[in-house]
Amino acid sequence: MAGHGTDAHTHGADRLCEAGNRVYSRAVRRGRVPRADAEPVPCLLDLALLHPDPDDMQWLVPTSPQEVMTRLLRGVYEEVTASQARVGTTVAAVEWYAGLGGREQGPVEGVAIRVLDGLPRIRAAMDQATERCTSEVLTVQPGGIRREDELSEGLHRALEMCRRGVRMRDLYTHVARHGQGLHNYMELMGDAAEARTLDEVPERLILFDRTVAFIPANSDRTIALELRHPAVVDYLVTVFERLWRLGIPLTSPLPETGIDGITHRERSIAALLAEGHQDAVVAERLGISVRTCRAHIARLSETLGAASRTQLGVRIAQAGLDGPPRAPELLPVTAPGAPQSPTDL
Repeated sequence: MAGHGTDAHTHGADRLCEAGNRVYSRAVRRGRVPRADAEPVPCLLDLALLHPDPDDMQWLVPTSPQEVMTRLLRGVYEEVTASQARVGTTVAAVEWYAGLGGREQGPVEGVAIRVLDGLPRIRAAMDQATERCTSEVLTVQPGGIRREDELSEGLHRALEMCRRGVRMRDLYTHVARHGQGLHNYMELMGDAAEARTLDEVPERLILFDRTVAFIPANSDRTIALELRHPAVVDYLVTVFERLWRLGIPLTSPLPETGIDGITHRERSIAALLAEGHQDAVVAERLGISVRTCRAHIARLSETLGAASRTQLGVRIAQAGLDGPPRAPELLPVTAPGAPQSPTDL
């Protein structure tokens, strides 16, 4: 491989170099390529996109595009799962350190972490952040369908930010799509706001201008943390951006599961059941009621022909529903390339 530096090939399978793209595409079309053709592009062997032909070692055969897509999607899924776990760990650690430092009794602009105890203090801090926001609001809104009174309560603040040129991006669970209030809200917001949905999202998060973030500090959200430490805020922005890339725009339909009789939501339920979660945990993570969750599980059992929960677990694995969707099913939304009130934490 003399004359071919490695710097041009320090990339992953999700962003092939131009030369690698040409050789791999040729290999897929023809079924194999001479080993000499791959010498200028060592990345194809390093990434296991080409491997020796067992019948003739002078030739290389390609890994199927379907297998490569599945590998890429599984890597993204594992990365996001790890990121979500790190968010939970970070929040717990931040709360512990904040407790050691004591609770501030008044707004202090320079404080990196401030504990807001009680809804009045939370609303006051967020109203102040809303008034000072000049460019962008990012929010994660877990749970299910947003109540119209919740959306209406913060509408005037959101419209005022829009008039100042503030852009808004919001992540919801897929369940939120079924609330007409959210769609009405998005119409009123126009081009200033964009919403995407996922099967599940982390705990509530609101970021203003990438400089201050608010997260809940207890289960009933009567205590919140106001975070201004640049490293913590940057980390939360990174988590949001990665989830955003995986989200499906509210205006786009959910992808088909590729399995007759099984909906997108039932596929998500099946994956969580396969992880060993109880019905109540599955319902909470997907933003639906336990009753609705159990109704979906019953339909899933009927569709898969399972007579018991144990048998359902086996059938879920046999149908390939125990992990992320296979690549061909996600192909329409994977390219190799509304908001609730921001003052309601």
